[in-house]
Amino acid sequence: MKSDVEELMPRLLPLETGGGSGNLDLSGTPRNPQEYLRQVQLEASLCPEVVVAQIDPTKLKKQTVNVSVAGCHAAPQGFSPSLRWQQQQVSNFSDVRQSITKNRQHWRSQILDDNVQMPRLTDEEGWKRFCLGENVYQGTSSGPTDAHQEPALDYGKVIQLFTPYCLYVLISWFEEREFVPQLGCWLYALLACLEKPLLPEAHSSIRQLAR
Repeated sequence: MKSDVEELMPRLLPLETGGGSGNLDLSGTPRNPQEYLRQVQLEASLCPEVVVAQIDPTKLKKQTVNVSVAGCHAAPQGFSPSLRWQQQQVSNFSDVRQSITKNRQHWRSQILDDNVQMPRLTDEEGWKRFCLGENVYQGTSSGPTDAHQEPALDYGKVIQLFTPYCLYVLISWFEEREFVPQLGCWLYALLACLEKPLLPEAHSSIRQLAR
């Protein structure tokens, strides 16, 4: 009949129990594999089955870290969007996400055109050039009218495969460079394509963008 310990942690190596265990020196170096296994077995037997942490309740009342709980400063009068406008944007964004969800299976079954050269997954600079276009990447043009100069592609398949990484790359770009219309379009599209439950990387990217 096996013990409860053997039921949870079955014995994998044959090891004789009993004789000689009392003479083992736990601080010494084992002379052979059999002696090493006996040392491990003896150390395990000396450990209590239940360990209770000794906590001094008086220390729990002492504040050791000062954390500011003040919220964000409100925008000056006339500079913040109205509540109605915010609700409308949330509604529009929700409609886009629902549309993407309905068409997700269709996009996944599509094959990219042969002329679409995908960057490697870890190629940050390649993804910046791919998403924003050569002109924006090189910094030669960033005007509002330049967003429609380069030919558009259906990036549905691309977004589904690389959404979290693209989001991270473009947010990093936003921290270093000025905002351009192409960047706004991509950030909106990538956020709309995020699937729930969100990965920790996606949570981190959204917090980074919000800051």
